[in-house]
Amino acid sequence: MDEEIAFVCAHEHCYLPESQRANERRTWAVIALTLVTMTAEVAAGIIFGSMALLADGWHMASHASALGITALAYAFARRHRADPRFTFGTGKVGDLAGYSSALLLALVAVLMAYASVRRLIAPVTIHFNEAILVAVTGLVVNLASAFLLREQPHHHPGHHHDAYAADHDHNLRAAYLHVLADALTSILAIVALAVGKFWGWAFLDPVMGIVGALVISRWSWGLMRQTGAVLLDHDQNRHLARRIARAVTAVEGVQMDDLHVWRMGQGQYGAIVAVRTAPPRTPAFFKDRLRHLDGLAHVTVEVNPDSRRPMP
Repeated sequence: MDEEIAFVCAHEHCYLPESQRANERRTWAVIALTLVTMTAEVAAGIIFGSMALLADGWHMASHASALGITALAYAFARRHRADPRFTFGTGKVGDLAGYSSALLLALVAVLMAYASVRRLIAPVTIHFNEAILVAVTGLVVNLASAFLLREQPHHHPGHHHDAYAADHDHNLRAAYLHVLADALTSILAIVALAVGKFWGWAFLDPVMGIVGALVISRWSWGLMRQTGAVLLDHDQNRHLARRIARAVTAVEGVQMDDLHVWRMGQGQYGAIVAVRTAPPRTPAFFKDRLRHLDGLAHVTVEVNPDSRRPMP
């Protein structure tokens, strides 16, 4: 009978930032706010016979479902943070959830564009007063949600901030973009409905829907690019890679053969470094030279003798 042998590592691979618990609580608070608003709108729609209120209420239900992906990803990552089956921990769970949310955001944009084009081809009667009330209510809720979900900037001493070193919580960012997309839709709807009510330009309502769909599509594509790069271990922090190379090759008689840097979690990076050196040095020597680098959480060093250099 085959015996399963469990490999026990001498150190943990947990790369979840301390801010994740706070972000998880904020996400659940936004879900609760969304569900309360949804219940109120659906009830008001049934009582007052308003299809506009009913439609927005059910839209809030889909909105809560999308935010649920964010909250469940936080809970899953936290619950399995010490699970040895995850080679480098659960730091990328948030990026996977962010990518999934970006796909949902893209689907929302496609459905918005489709419904707007249909309205342009076959206009329907708009009840402006009720529709404006729904749009204003949605805007207030979404602005409050966006305020709760805004990402707090993290500044580290000596940390270089550029396009490659922006360490976002992509899971929280996905939730933020969902509520921001709804807020944008509400603003465009209020403008279109107000113009339609007072000037009679009802066609602006579907036109604004198309504009909103285009903007949301761009947000979705940007989020997919960011999270997809993390999931594929794309080198997003070239500044850190350059600092690693400088710290290693500054030692006399050392030549770097290989270097891989990848993100394992928010603000947490891993590196594999292969060097040739004469005289021989230990991996611990090079790890000590990299200890000061901010954000470098896991380092593997391979040291080979440089046969081309004379040994002392």
